[in-house]
Amino acid sequence: MIHKERFKIDMPHRFKVYNYKSPTFCEHCGTLLWGLAKQGLKCEECSMNVHHKCQKKVANLCGVNQKLMAEALAIIESKQQAKSTKETDIIGREGPVGIGQPGMLRSPSGLVTGSSSTGTPANKDMQGVSWEGPTEVSRLVKETRTEEEPLYAVPKKDHQPKFTIDDFILHKMLGKGSFGKVFLSELKKSGQFFAMKALKKDVVLMDDDVECTMVERRVLSLAWENPFLTHLYCTFQTKEKKKKRTAGHTYPLTENLFFVMEYLNGGDLMFHIQTCHKFDLHRATFYAAEIICGLQFLHSKGIIYRDLKLDNVLLDSEGHIKIADFGMCKENMQDESRTSTFCGTPDYIAPEILLGQKYNSSVDWWSFGVLLYEMLIGQSPFHGRDEEELFQSVRTDTPVYPRWLTKDAKDILVKLFVREPEERLGVKGNIRQHNFFSSTDWKALEQRQIAPPFRPTITSPSDCNNFDKEFINEKPRLSCADRTLINSVDQTMFRNFSFVNPGMAHITAR
Repeated sequence: MIHKERFKIDMPHRFKVYNYKSPTFCEHCGTLLWGLAKQGLKCEECSMNVHHKCQKKVANLCGVNQKLMAEALAIIESKQQAKSTKETDIIGREGPVGIGQPGMLRSPSGLVTGSSSTGTPANKDMQGVSWEGPTEVSRLVKETRTEEEPLYAVPKKDHQPKFTIDDFILHKMLGKGSFGKVFLSELKKSGQFFAMKALKKDVVLMDDDVECTMVERRVLSLAWENPFLTHLYCTFQTKEKKKKRTAGHTYPLTENLFFVMEYLNGGDLMFHIQTCHKFDLHRATFYAAEIICGLQFLHSKGIIYRDLKLDNVLLDSEGHIKIADFGMCKENMQDESRTSTFCGTPDYIAPEILLGQKYNSSVDWWSFGVLLYEMLIGQSPFHGRDEEELFQSVRTDTPVYPRWLTKDAKDILVKLFVREPEERLGVKGNIRQHNFFSSTDWKALEQRQIAPPFRPTITSPSDCNNFDKEFINEKPRLSCADRTLINSVDQTMFRNFSFVNPGMAHITAR
C-alpha cells in the first residue's frame, strides 16, 4: 500500500477593516484596493491584505507561506523518490516540517510560540519554512542562484560620520505600511528630532523593490536643492542579529534600511482635510503653488514623481508644504523619454497609464489636478463601486464642478483633466501664468517669503498631535525580517545605500 503525506492546516485569518495610505494590492485576486479610506481588510496576525468581496474566498492559511511550503514538499518528494525504502524510513524519523514564521519555536507541547518576549503577533513579512534540521530550501536557493553584478559602484571612503541605529532613540511610530514603518527618532548626541523610515530588506527583496529604494535615496539626497521637497540627512543599514536595549526600549537589530529625514510635525494634507472637509480658496491656492514649485524642480532634473496625493504632501511647523515619499519616482526622463510602468494610487492615476500608453511628466499634472479638485471641493473627481468602475470613470467621465466654484478654479481643473497628455496644462502652456494664480508672487513664493494661510498647532519639536493616533499609540518597535531570505541574496545590491548629508555632519559637529 502506498501512503501519501498530507497536511491539514486550518489557521483562520483575523481580518479587520483598514485604511491604506499607499497603493496596495489584494493578495487573493491580485488587483488594487481602491478608494480613499477603508479600502480593504488586513489580517491582524499575518498582515494579509484583501478586498471586502474576497474575504470569504481566502483559505485558512494564516501565517503560511504557500510558495515555500510547496517548495519544501517538492524537495521531500524528490528525496523520497531517489532513496530506498530504508532511507525513506530514516527521513521519516528526522522530525516534522514546520510551516510558519521564522523565529517561531516549538515548545515541548507542540504549540508554536514566538521567539520574541513581547507577545506580539508575528508579521506576514516574516513568513518562511522552519526546519528542525538544516534548511534545505535555503541551501538549494544558494546553490542555484547566479552571481549578480552589483547595481552600483562602491562609494569612496571619506571622513564623514557614520550612523547606526544605536545613535538614535525611537520615541513614537508615526506610520506604517507594507513597506515598513516611520518613527519619530531623536539623535542622542544633539537631541534633535528626525523622521526615521525603516524598510525591511526582506520585503524590499520579495517585492523586487531594490531599484525603487535606491531611486528614493538618490531623489531624497537631491531634495536639498529645493525647499518644497522633504530633506534627507542620512541613510544606513543594519546587519546585527542580537537585540539591544536603549533608553528603556528594546530594539531587535535586524536587517533594515533606514532613511533619516527632517521631521515635519505639521502632518499631511489628508489629515488636515479630514478635519475641515475642504480648504478655502486662498489656502488651496497657496498649497497648489508650492506643490508646483516642487514638481517642476523634479521635472527639471528628469524625474517623474508618479505618486502625488494628499497623503504625500506634508506641512512643516510654519505651514509650508513638503512633498514626501519618492519610492515611485522615475529617473532619466529628459526630453522625449517615455516610460510605460503601471503604478500610482488608483484615484490619482492618469488615463494614459490605464490605457497602457507610454508617458512622461504629463501623469504628474493629471494627479495634480485630482489633488487640487480634492482640496477645493472635498471629494474625488472620479468614482466607482470597485476598481474597474473607478478606472472606467477616469477614462471617460467628466468631473462635476459645483456652481460655487470660481471661474478660474473650474478652468484650471478642466485644463488639467484633458485626456490628451500633450494638450494638458503643465505640459502645454505655463501653469504659473494661469489666472487661478494671478495673485501669486512666484518669486517670493519660491523663497518661502509668503506667510502660509494656516499654521499647524505644534507645542514642541517632538509634537505628534498632527499624526494618526492609531499609529502613535503603538510601541516604536522595529519589525523582524525573514533571515532565511536575507541570507540567500546578494547583499551587494545595497552596497551603495549608506549616505550622510553634509547638513547632518554639521549637526553632529556642534
